Amino acid sequence: MVQSSNIPQSINSKILKKYQLTVNNTNETFTISDENIQELTNISTKYSKIISNVMKESQKNIVGQEEVIKKIIISIISDGHVLLESVPGLAKTLMIKTMADIFSVNNVRIQFTPDLLPADILGTKIYKNNTGTFEIQKGPIFHNFVLADEINRAPPKVQSALLESMQEKQVSIHGETFQLDKPFLVLATQNPIENEGTYKLPEAQVDRFAVKILINYPTIDQEIKIMERNTSNIQIKINPVVKLNEIIEMQEFNEKIYADNIILKYVAKIIDATRNPKKYELDLEDIIEYGASPRASIWLIKTAKANAMINGRGYVVPEDIKEVAHDVLRHRLILTFEAEADEINSDTVIDRILEKITSP
Repeated sequence: MVQSSNIPQSINSKILKKYQLTVNNTNETFTISDENIQELTNISTKYSKIISNVMKESQKNIVGQEEVIKKIIISIISDGHVLLESVPGLAKTLMIKTMADIFSVNNVRIQFTPDLLPADILGTKIYKNNTGTFEIQKGPIFHNFVLADEINRAPPKVQSALLESMQEKQVSIHGETFQLDKPFLVLATQNPIENEGTYKLPEAQVDRFAVKILINYPTIDQEIKIMERNTSNIQIKINPVVKLNEIIEMQEFNEKIYADNIILKYVAKIIDATRNPKKYELDLEDIIEYGASPRASIWLIKTAKANAMINGRGYVVPEDIKEVAHDVLRHRLILTFEAEADEINSDTVIDRILEKITSP
């Protein structure tokens, strides 16, 4: 039996029939008669409990930011990279270090600067006097979790080297190719309030990030907790919750979570609406200059599957798509100059599209 909290009440009857779900309004429980779906849900429920423990453990060290942590976990499960946008001082470094400790992986922070070279990230060959030979010196990219701080401060050649490693999951050093260890997550940050001395990431490269997450300021209560923790001699010990092999298992299982053809059509319509808004009676032609790429639809499904897993389900429902849509699409929509002048942002456009496209 699967609890009703795992299955939104708004699921259309077509979805219910397809998944062979029967609704009992008396005790608010759902029975899945399809054995394959039931098996997937059982495994998802197991992983959901592990992820719940990850969330609890992270709160020992990080005040608030539950949604941000959840979105980072979704990215880890779906094997995608994260573009973080926030002002300085909102615990990005602490966040990735804490997550690395919980997930039992190594991590590194790279401060991107205008004088950074590709070799500073990837590595190079060093001549050894004692042996008279060149040896490979691997760079910081050879870590599981990489925080690329202020990526837009590095020149395009360095950005390109990092983004190529993200895409290919491998690094070439002087003609030799090295595979990066799994799991491999790049969490790159951008400062939205400083443009001087920065190199804007090209749209084609930004598209390689699975999601773009916005970090907001803490509330007053959270600010007080932050002050208490950082002005007293409190020692916080983070315990590992997930083993490295379990992360890889979750990533592989995420591919198996069921997304029905009805869901795929729903996602296809959302993406198509960003390219052909008039077709869906959306007055967005003067707002959207370029719509989302096919990568958007791929990552919508992958992250929606991860969201389903977190909620203990072995299948995707429309609510999963809606939950991840803003993070997946906000950096993939290129708006016109007029839209920016009118202070219309991508999130507003995504809201209008989701309201217009009827969910199954």
